[in-house]
Amino acid sequence: LVGSGYTSEPEIVPQSQRVLSPFFLTPFSLGVELSCIITDSQTNDPRIEWKKIQDEQTTYVFFDNKIQGDLTDRAELLGKTSLKIWNVTRKDSALYRCEVVARNDRKEIDEIVIELTVQVKPVAPVCRVPRAVPVGKAATLSCQEGEGFPRPYYSWYRNDVPLPTDSRANPRFRNSSFVLNPETGTLVFSAVHKEDSGQYYCIASNDAGSSRCEEQDMEVYDLNIGGIIGGVLVVLTVLALITGGICCAYRRGYFISHDRSGESYKNPGKPDGVNYIRTDEEGDFRHKSSFVI
Repeated sequence: LVGSGYTSEPEIVPQSQRVLSPFFLTPFSLGVELSCIITDSQTNDPRIEWKKIQDEQTTYVFFDNKIQGDLTDRAELLGKTSLKIWNVTRKDSALYRCEVVARNDRKEIDEIVIELTVQVKPVAPVCRVPRAVPVGKAATLSCQEGEGFPRPYYSWYRNDVPLPTDSRANPRFRNSSFVLNPETGTLVFSAVHKEDSGQYYCIASNDAGSSRCEEQDMEVYDLNIGGIIGGVLVVLTVLALITGGICCAYRRGYFISHDRSGESYKNPGKPDGVNYIRTDEEGDFRHKSSFVI
């Protein structure tokens, strides 16, 4: 058997050898041909089967002389043995096994395995850049992309200048303090400086291509310490005036309740005609009514 995932001239492989041939493909092309060629056989019409191995599951692609499974409308057999897949997508990445059964040959069964990897160019990543950050504060810029395959790596640019993974490693950025993680796309400033102001954008790249997000501005501004102190003093002054006003109102009696005649409320006196007598036997108070004529 001869097997290949490339469009170039296939390499002849001994029948007893099991081959794993990697093949990388960018999607949206016309298609890919997975070659399975019988170089020498005494059987006029050997039986051919193609199987797809993905996520530890094996399914038929070509069986009983017809295309099976999810490739029913996108694949065909070429030259009775090779498999052609049209409109490949990322979901077609898998191991494909060509099995040949030749009853009249000394070696009746042989197979070849081809690994198909469909590479997908990244789409424009989603970038998040803070608009304004005070001097000395921390800042985090993020860049994420979820369509590219293999997984993309990220790079950040400021004013069209590429940023290193660590500002300390490049004398050009000695006034900055940031770390870039090319795998996660995060750019972290431990403490921003005025020089960190500028236009930022991120590029996501893999073997299939690259894409970038739109530029976003980040401004680094100085804190107005004098304004902050002045604001605190104003608040304290207002609170002092309010407190003084409340104390003055208390002293002038504005918070004391009055009855309708303007006199302060007093505890009710003892009603006329009622005498309270304490007795030794009872140990408490009781009253007797007396009538004055």
